[in-house]
Amino acid sequence: MEYRRDTNAARNQPSPWRDGLGRVSLRSAQLLLLLTLLVVSIYGLIQVRLVVIPLLLALILAAAISPLVNMLRRRGWPSALATATSFLLLLVVLGGVITGIVFAVRSQLDELIQQANEGFQQVYDFIQTGPIPIDQEQIESARQSLIDFATSSTVGSTALTGLSAAGSFLTGALLMLVILFFFLKDGDKIWAFMLRPFRGERLHRAQRVGHRSLDVLGGYVRGTAIIATVDSVFIGIALLILGVPLAIPLAVIVFIGSFVPLVGATVAGVLAALVALVANGPFVALMVILAVVVVNQLEGNFLQPVVMGRSLNIHALVILLALTAGTILAGIVGAILAVPVAAVTWAAIKAWNEEDEPEPAAVPATSDPDGAGAVPAQEP
Repeated sequence: MEYRRDTNAARNQPSPWRDGLGRVSLRSAQLLLLLTLLVVSIYGLIQVRLVVIPLLLALILAAAISPLVNMLRRRGWPSALATATSFLLLLVVLGGVITGIVFAVRSQLDELIQQANEGFQQVYDFIQTGPIPIDQEQIESARQSLIDFATSSTVGSTALTGLSAAGSFLTGALLMLVILFFFLKDGDKIWAFMLRPFRGERLHRAQRVGHRSLDVLGGYVRGTAIIATVDSVFIGIALLILGVPLAIPLAVIVFIGSFVPLVGATVAGVLAALVALVANGPFVALMVILAVVVVNQLEGNFLQPVVMGRSLNIHALVILLALTAGTILAGIVGAILAVPVAAVTWAAIKAWNEEDEPEPAAVPATSDPDGAGAVPAQEP
C-alpha cells in the first residue's frame, strides 16, 4: 500500500512537460529533428547528384513512354522487343533533334556573326548619339574591361570547369540511358521488390501510391511535351516568317524551356527576341515579343487546362517555390525536375491518406412466389 501511494503521488506531481509550454517544446524538438533529417538527406543526395539526377530523369522518361511499351506488349510483342523498340525510338528522336540543332547552327553561324557585328555597331552608334549622355571615354573603359576579363585567368578556369561539366554531363547521360532501359524492361519486378517490406493494408496503400504517382508523372510529362511542342512550333513559325536567324535552334530552346513552368518559355522567348534585336533590329524584336506573349496567353488560358487536366493540380506559389529550390540545389536540371517531383509527392501523400470506399452491401434475395426465381427484396 505504501508503494502504491508513493507511485500515485509521483504521478500526480506536476511535470514541466505536461503544461502548454512543455507540449510546445516537445513539438518544436520533433520539428527540429525532422528538419535536421531533411537537411542531411538533401545534403547527401546533392553529394551523389551524378546518380540521383539521371535516376530521376530516367524515371520521368519511363513514366512518359511506358504506355507505348505496354501497348506493344498487349499486341503480342515480346517484352524485350517492345522495350528495345521504344528505347531505340526515343534515342532516334533525341539524336535527330540534337543533329538538327547542330546542322542548323553550323549553316547559319557565319550569317549570324555578320549580322551580330552590324547589330552591335548599331547599338554602339545609338549609345554615342542617344538621349543618355555617355562619352567616348566611358565606352572605351567598358570595352577594355571586357577585353581584360576575356583574357584573364578567370576565363581559363571557367573553361576548364566547363570541360569538367561536359564530362559529367556525358557520364550522367549514359547512366540515365542504362537506367531507363532497365526501368522499361524490368519496371514491374523493380516495383515488386520495393513493395516487399509492406503487408496488408500498408501494401494496398503503397500499391495505390505507386499507380497514382506513375499516372500523375506520365500525364505531366506527356502534357508538358504537347504544350512545349505547340509553343515551339508557333514561335518557330513566327521566327521563320520574320526572318530571324537560327529560327529552328531557337524553337528547340523554346521547347526545352517549356518544361520549366511559369518562366521557361518566356525566358526562351526573350532569348529569341535578343537574337532578333541583334540580327534584325528593334521592330522585328518587338514582333517576336508580341508573338511570344500571344502564344503564352494561348497556352495559359486554353491549352494548359485542357491538356494537363489534374496532372499538375498544385498552386502556382508551390510551383514557384519548387522552381526556386530546385534551381538552387541543381541548377537548370533542378528547375526542370522540381515541379514534377513536387506534383508526384503531393499525389503520393493524397493517395496514401485516401480512405478506401466501402464495398456496397449485398441486397438479400427472396423467393419469387410464382416460382420464377430469386428476386431482390423490396424496401419496407
